[in-house]
Amino acid sequence: MIRISSQQIFSGGINRLQELNSSLNNTQQQISTGKRVNKPSDDPVAAARILKLNQELSRVETYQRNVDLAENRLKQEENALSSSIDVIQRIRELTVQAGNGSLSPNDRRSISSELQERLGQLANIANTRDASGEYIFSGFQGSVKAFEQDATGSWRYQGDEGQRVLEIDDGVTVPISDNGKDIFVRVPAAITGEHTNVATAGASISGVSLVNEAALAAEYPNSFPDDITLEVDAGGNVIATDSQGDVLTVTPPTYQSGEPFNVAGMEVTLADVVPGAGDVFTLKINEKQSVFGTIENLIAGLNSIDKTTPQGQAQYDDLIANSLINLDNAQESIILKQTELGGRMNAVESTKTFLEDSSVYSNEIRSQLQDVDYAEAISNLSFQSFVLQAAQQSFAQVSQLSLFDRL
Repeated sequence: MIRISSQQIFSGGINRLQELNSSLNNTQQQISTGKRVNKPSDDPVAAARILKLNQELSRVETYQRNVDLAENRLKQEENALSSSIDVIQRIRELTVQAGNGSLSPNDRRSISSELQERLGQLANIANTRDASGEYIFSGFQGSVKAFEQDATGSWRYQGDEGQRVLEIDDGVTVPISDNGKDIFVRVPAAITGEHTNVATAGASISGVSLVNEAALAAEYPNSFPDDITLEVDAGGNVIATDSQGDVLTVTPPTYQSGEPFNVAGMEVTLADVVPGAGDVFTLKINEKQSVFGTIENLIAGLNSIDKTTPQGQAQYDDLIANSLINLDNAQESIILKQTELGGRMNAVESTKTFLEDSSVYSNEIRSQLQDVDYAEAISNLSFQSFVLQAAQQSFAQVSQLSLFDRL
């Protein structure tokens, strides 16, 4: 016979009541929080998996914020570049209008006035700021204004050549900025000619234009030369040499004042040069021209060039022709940057979609592991309440029993 003391009966009853009450409390907590696993002891395996899923979701949320930032910055830059193309297109239209030979000086001044306004508008676009107040085209120096006017009134780039990048997923980075120097300053310039050694008063060079790009590329398949030097020798032949000292073919070889000739795919006209006098002209081929400098030179030429002389008319015609080429090159430079931006935005959009899918999948798995089944939980709560009440009643009756009642 096993003897059971009153102390054992009381201890066993109290322990059972505590267990039932603990189970009831756990079920109540599950219903109130909506979570099946509220602490690791509820389900150690599920708790470990939930912890990893929470870490994954935290990682995804961080990258999603970066994706949103990258998307906003790239869209802002794209809008700024689109606006700048519109401004340059209007400036080009004004330049074509300025080339009309029937314009009066007042007409040219009127065009110059609008060009000045458009120049300021383009500078404002190049000085666009983001939501945090940083200049988007200043490279790493976001607090520095991208373009400022110097003492002469010319617009100069003030930032650096840095490019900011942002990580939008593990091992995936995307550039979110471009410096204004690469976009607005380093623009391929029209080929121009200069009278670098003046021996004959009134001698000039004009009509410089690239008429056969394939011929220039064939002459210099690897890279264009920095410049080409032209000189008329005592026999009246045009001698052309490049920066490496190589002599180039000139067609026709004999100089005739005011008549064009070709060299390395370029057409050039020299006038009033005395053969053998020592006049030297330089063709600048591989130059860069800021779009702001192009517009500033155009404005200055409209206001200052005297078209009443043949030399002035030739200078004015060259100004219009070169300005159009430079403006076209500036537009092409910006369009190329827009194309590059489009590729970045596609990458950002793809990453955004991937992160969204990853977030949805992780949330679904976590929900399966963590969320409570309310129907089951309420049923358990009802059953546990019934069992607890029965246990309490049973314990109350047992606790009142005594051997003295049988004596």
